[in-house]
Amino acid sequence: MAFLELNNVSKSYGTGSDKVEVLKDINLKVEEGEFICIIGFSGTGKTTLVNLIEGLIFPDQGEVRVDGAKVTGPGPDRGIVFQNYSLLPWLSVRNNVGLAVKEVFKKWTKKKIKSHTEEFVGKVKLSPAIDKRPAELSGGMRQRVSVARALSTAPKVMLLDEPLSALDALTRSDLQDEITRIWLEDKKTVVMITNSVDEGLILADRIIPLTTGPGATLGPEFKVNIERPRDKKELNNNEEYKRLRNEITKYMIEANDEMKKKSSANEFILPNLKPKPIKPMRFA
Repeated sequence: MAFLELNNVSKSYGTGSDKVEVLKDINLKVEEGEFICIIGFSGTGKTTLVNLIEGLIFPDQGEVRVDGAKVTGPGPDRGIVFQNYSLLPWLSVRNNVGLAVKEVFKKWTKKKIKSHTEEFVGKVKLSPAIDKRPAELSGGMRQRVSVARALSTAPKVMLLDEPLSALDALTRSDLQDEITRIWLEDKKTVVMITNSVDEGLILADRIIPLTTGPGATLGPEFKVNIERPRDKKELNNNEEYKRLRNEITKYMIEANDEMKKKSSANEFILPNLKPKPIKPMRFA
């Protein structure tokens, strides 16, 4: 049994004629300590997939298991970093992280909570800003707080739902390096959602495309056999990187084109109707 498993998972929204099948027959196995990236176009159901693993929503059929236990709701064994930071604006960095620590480790002393919080704020290199509030931080710094908060609860699985997509290119590149550094320290099991092939190749052990919906499912996996840490400048000259980048991009484009053909085949051509002329009214 794999550490994280999704077995025949499907999810729809709506009822009757308004029902839309978002995900269909999702089967995924992730080993402990593995870093995988799920890539896909916008609107394919990537966030729905993360929410199913987190236990925020439930599948119509199939099941999700973490370390052998069926997921029946949110839990501290899964930490999640959202795209939009999700910080409490009236709390400092210390208290945003500390609040999560208090909630999970209810029996800890104040002293232990304080030292643990400071340790994880330090891991994301935010110790100098520990008493600042989110409004005083840049976007990249806010996302570091989100990462620190998720890590501080000692989850078995880290879920990253496009956490870098709202950042500028330089900040995004910097945080990619930070995520790699933190992951190499303790090798958490990580499932990251992204729409960037390059980001997946920089971070992941495996990249798995999510096909275009409705009824999106997982495509073929691509193993990234490139030694870590991965220097971005050197990757441009790495033949394996170039091969994988071309193959994944080609697959995504072809899968999207195939879905467009299927959609166009189901389109109805409406008749060319013209409004009936109305006779002018005459008044006596």
